[in-house]
Amino acid sequence: MSDFNLYFEIGYKHIADLRGIDHILFVTALCIRYQFADWRKILVLVTAFTIGHSITLALSVFNMVQYSVRWIEFLIPVTIAITAVSNVFVKKFAFKTRFPLIYFFALFFGLVHGLGFSSYLKSILGKGENVIGPLFAFNVGLEVGQLLIVTAVLLISFIFVSILKTSRREYLLYVSGGIFALAVQMVIERIPH
Repeated sequence: MSDFNLYFEIGYKHIADLRGIDHILFVTALCIRYQFADWRKILVLVTAFTIGHSITLALSVFNMVQYSVRWIEFLIPVTIAITAVSNVFVKKFAFKTRFPLIYFFALFFGLVHGLGFSSYLKSILGKGENVIGPLFAFNVGLEVGQLLIVTAVLLISFIFVSILKTSRREYLLYVSGGIFALAVQMVIERIPH
């Protein structure tokens, strides 16, 4: 197996691992307000998040930024909770604003999540000299996993809203409330001492 495939698989499995549900919850909180018809907006949203976490992932792997792992592990569920709460303010689903606040949340919170990924990636890379290839492959694996999560979220939303005729607003509030509750539990468990 080539190095690319190896690190791609590690990145993909890292994101798809249900034991590390925080990323799945965050992506769900980001995308739950949208439907398949909003794919362009979702693409911008996911790209903003990708840019954010790619920046800090690279900076950390190249030892250009120092941080406390405890604080990052605490801040990740904080970002999930804030994103879930932001969904409460979605009253209409027209999304006419060119750059809605959620895009900036995705970019900024991506910076935090990238630091969370970096400690994992640094632990598997070791002290090797060439980290660019593995970093790229790991990131591509993460993104493929993330796109699968987005697709699953959109498919489940389609089933509830379009087929089962659940009110879109009620569905958004119900799912966001569940995500918020899980995030708050993680925040409490991860308070740095």
